[in-house]
Amino acid sequence: MPGSTSRGPVVACAAYAGGARVADVEIQDISDVLALDDRFVWIGLYEPDEPLLREVQAEFGLHDLAIEDAHLAHQRPKLERYGDSLFIALRTAQTDRQQRRIAFGETHLFVGARYVVSVRHGASLSYADVRTRCEATPHLLAKGPSFVLHAIMDFVVDQYFPIVDALEDDLETLEADIFGDNASRDTTMRIYNLKRDLLELKRGVSPLVDICNRLMRTDLDLIPDDARPYFRDVYDHAIRVNEKVDGLRELLGTALEANLTLTTIAQNEATKRITGWAAIFAIPTMIAGVYGMNFEFMPELQWRWGYPMVMGITVGLCGLLYYRFKRSGWL
Repeated sequence: MPGSTSRGPVVACAAYAGGARVADVEIQDISDVLALDDRFVWIGLYEPDEPLLREVQAEFGLHDLAIEDAHLAHQRPKLERYGDSLFIALRTAQTDRQQRRIAFGETHLFVGARYVVSVRHGASLSYADVRTRCEATPHLLAKGPSFVLHAIMDFVVDQYFPIVDALEDDLETLEADIFGDNASRDTTMRIYNLKRDLLELKRGVSPLVDICNRLMRTDLDLIPDDARPYFRDVYDHAIRVNEKVDGLRELLGTALEANLTLTTIAQNEATKRITGWAAIFAIPTMIAGVYGMNFEFMPELQWRWGYPMVMGITVGLCGLLYYRFKRSGWL
């Protein structure tokens, strides 16, 4: 199972004091740790089952609705307050190179004055690096759960940048195919798939702007004043990703219109060529049809030069039509 360890879905559970990691903690011992005023607990879970979530709920007094959302893992990004705790749902994204598509997952965060619980589902990188970076900056980790929340959100948002950059490269390749000689029906399918990926990214990134706005507001007393500037940084990153996605969606819509327009023009050009050749071949068909009728008296039938004359007129008329069509761009 990606992201799990020998301990199962509990990836990490540790207590912190003064910005330093003081001990690894078992779930059932969390209450004893929280009895000490200077400590907070950070738990990382990966796709936990309901009994484990209920155990965590009992230790922190989490709300039933928030636990239900974290267990079902089909939530849109949101921020909700339940008493003295926050519940935040985020969408994560990773590039699936084998299937050449974007895989999406979810991260649910429970944040209180003295605890952070992260629950990951689906496609998501481990937060072990986030924990390591936080532990490497004890002066910031000393701010408590609010800084941990910022670090996780910043990590989630930053994972969108390489995905958006890869989509920009895909769009450039599509544009080269559309305006080159490689446009085909497959090009339209690629455009559709790219639009679908951008829509999924939009659904994941756009709500983050509102979430960061709420975390920066002074009426949310669970976030200390000295931690609010860090969420402004996450807000700026979310705005940048959101603007990039919007720009790509507009360019992709224009690319789709250009592809359809060029396809229509190509079809019209083919129709014009077919029509021109059909008109040219109509002349010998008509003359051959006249002389193919079984009549005794035909024009110039007994004349020695009748056959060469008819053939010459046929070739001449065909050549004249070819010249006119060629000059007008039909052939």
